Amino acid sequence: MGFQDVMKALADPTRREILNILKPGALAATEIADHFTMSPAAVSKHLAILREAELVRSRREGKFIYYELSASVIEEVLLWLTDLKEDAT
Repeated sequence: MGFQDVMKALADPTRREILNILKPGALAATEIADHFTMSPAAVSKHLAILREAELVRSRREGKFIYYELSASVIEEVLLWLTDLKEDAT
């Protein structure tokens, strides 16, 4: 995980919304795209950035690609932010 990649991924509101959509569990890319008015290709690009940052992981099942949160990277970011906050007080 590159920290710059994580911050870049989290900086975009669409990608943050995708993470929220995935909180309940894994969804197919098409199901994620249904939440947005942008093209499926645009959603796919956002998913690729999230995957590169290791915030989500994907698995192929037949013709579908399912995405789910990668809790370990999210926990690392939360620990870093918590530590940063504690140091600032």
